[in-house]
Amino acid sequence: MQLGHHITSDAGDFRPRAEQIVAFEQAGLDVVWVSEAYGLDAVSRLGYLAARTERLLLGSGILPIYSRTPALLAQTAAGLDYVSNGRLILGLGTSGPQVIEGWHGVRFDHAAPRLREVVDICRRVWRREVIDYAGDHYKLPLPPDRGTGLGKPLKIIGQPVRSRIPIYLATLGSRTVELTAQIAEGWMPIFFWPERAKDVWGAPLSRGLARRDPELGPLEIAAGGLAAIGDGLDQLRDLERPHLALYIGGMGARGANFYNDLACRYGFEAEARRIQDLYLAGRKDEAAAAVPEALLEGTTLIGPESYVKERIAAHREAGVTILNVTPVGPGDPLRTVARLKELIA
Repeated sequence: MQLGHHITSDAGDFRPRAEQIVAFEQAGLDVVWVSEAYGLDAVSRLGYLAARTERLLLGSGILPIYSRTPALLAQTAAGLDYVSNGRLILGLGTSGPQVIEGWHGVRFDHAAPRLREVVDICRRVWRREVIDYAGDHYKLPLPPDRGTGLGKPLKIIGQPVRSRIPIYLATLGSRTVELTAQIAEGWMPIFFWPERAKDVWGAPLSRGLARRDPELGPLEIAAGGLAAIGDGLDQLRDLERPHLALYIGGMGARGANFYNDLACRYGFEAEARRIQDLYLAGRKDEAAAAVPEALLEGTTLIGPESYVKERIAAHREAGVTILNVTPVGPGDPLRTVARLKELIA
């Protein structure tokens, strides 16, 4: 098991965070993920971290597939892999209709088949194939009846550092999780509750793994949560309340909120409905207060060292190979990272 950490798109001044990541690397951190959403782009910050770090794996967490063409995603990944000397993990996802249609002005549709085609095109680009692709959603070159007719099949200029850059997909729904298990090197579920993961995702994971190419190797899983080691720290779980309330209550409309659906699948149908009602009514503090205590405990790693060891073991048992942690609380985050690295070893 490796140790990971996530930088959000609204993390304030990025330069101090980058300095912290450099220190985390020295303390044993293995992977840093950089998100995008509708804040600062992930690519520029990953490039900065590539120059400041030496061995850390650098993951996009995530680049949404709707905001860039498949060829640009492949080029960008090849460029980041080059400046990091082969340390990139290309994290891809669909995001959601609020961001894709509201921020990017692009129609949100056909998530699973689009993901499949994007992954296929990226891998063809890195193998330096001439891209002549006729998918259901992406056609390269553009057919004459949809453009000037002057497009021609091309291949990437120069040789990528690797002909196979690892692709991790951030998915939640049954169809996309099944697809992830079939075609991706790794999976990035959000709000991962290890003891309940099999009940929620076991069937689609099994279906996807049954059709998985052995050359991909075992499916990697990157998941975790807030982390703190010590006695009397249970109240720190409350720091996750606004985050969960935002996603369960506000990241999508009624009937079109993937995270609300996940809370329901975890067994909190009534609570998820109440959180959404409160959040959409502008009562965000009340929505945060309505987040179930059990959900907070299940998706974090906060408590005495013996308890944190149990949470690590539960994640390992659920198949997690990269434990993503966000140190919180009064202790030195550097010491927390170093101790967690020892514990997962």
